[in-house]
Amino acid sequence: MTEITNDIKYIGVNDHETDLFEGQYNIPKGMAYNSYVIDDEKIAVMDTVDARFDEKWANNLAVVLNGRKPDYLVVQHMEPDHSGSIILFNEMFPEAKIVSSKQAFVMMKQFFGTDFPENQVVVGEGGTLELGRHTLKFITAPMVHWPEVIMTYDETDKTLFSADGFGKFGALDIEDDWACEARRYYFGIVGKFGAQVQAVLKKAAALQIERICPLHGPVLTENIGYYVDLYNTWSSYGVESEGVAIAYTSVYGHTKAAAEELADKLKELGCPKVALTDLARDDIAEAVEDAFRYGKLVLATTTYNMDIFPKMREFIEHLTERNFRNRKVGIIENGTWAPTAAKIIKGMLADSKDITYTDTTVTIKSAMTGENVSQLDALARELI
Repeated sequence: MTEITNDIKYIGVNDHETDLFEGQYNIPKGMAYNSYVIDDEKIAVMDTVDARFDEKWANNLAVVLNGRKPDYLVVQHMEPDHSGSIILFNEMFPEAKIVSSKQAFVMMKQFFGTDFPENQVVVGEGGTLELGRHTLKFITAPMVHWPEVIMTYDETDKTLFSADGFGKFGALDIEDDWACEARRYYFGIVGKFGAQVQAVLKKAAALQIERICPLHGPVLTENIGYYVDLYNTWSSYGVESEGVAIAYTSVYGHTKAAAEELADKLKELGCPKVALTDLARDDIAEAVEDAFRYGKLVLATTTYNMDIFPKMREFIEHLTERNFRNRKVGIIENGTWAPTAAKIIKGMLADSKDITYTDTTVTIKSAMTGENVSQLDALARELI
């Protein structure tokens, strides 16, 4: 148990057992499933945790309650890593009310076979819950990143309980930079829904927020504007940092050599950051993060089965399904007899908004030539 304010206590858990979050994201530093208690004349529990950790969570809750009974469970988000212990809570405290959105109760029925009809308190945009000293005000946040999501603003302690918003990968018992893993989390999980995040940020702008309590990652208490500004940049698909991301696939090493040559030339020209990713070996979520972080992206790949290399196709699909836009793109293609990667890549990005292409496209036929080196020089200068 950790004290956030005099009345808000942290009762979440750390997960160092899961290797892939949501079955696809590497989490070598674990994951935090956050839950909070607001201790007032009436006691509200803010979300539960993954069912695999419900015993530890229940023990944390018991320490805070010290023999008392909670009056409410506020369910902001129905993903199982946050709703997994709702059944346990109801068994422990059958008289406590469950406060959530209408759509969340539909999901409870789907997950648990019951929507707790005797305990339901349905809330929507602008709804409030009086605890005594604390007044909770509810903010609907559909598709950030599920349709049932609500966020909660504690008017007394000026605290925003932000559901999955402002979350990050990583357990809380390991010190870690917030932005790096928050960015990978955002673009991997929330990135498609930039317009919906923008809508919530507009609502949050009217609130006086002194701390943010997310469902993953640390409680944010200092320089709140820094976190909000980053979320605004990410959700508006703006450029966060100057630099070039290079993502490549290579069969026999020739395309890799071209990508590395370009990276060296960019560094020699003073590029502030070059992020080089081998899509077949490196974390593709990191590559997605870099593609959205920097304003310029180079895709280097081979023609493969009359298409492009599968890992490159997968990477571009990750980008387009997250509304990749507002970037300059360069292409290095390789094909021994019929290089067509540039055409295919441009076709895949055809519906992406505000994409511009470099004048130079590097076309390699098997191995690099002196002409290709000159093309890489020209491409580097364009990108700088």
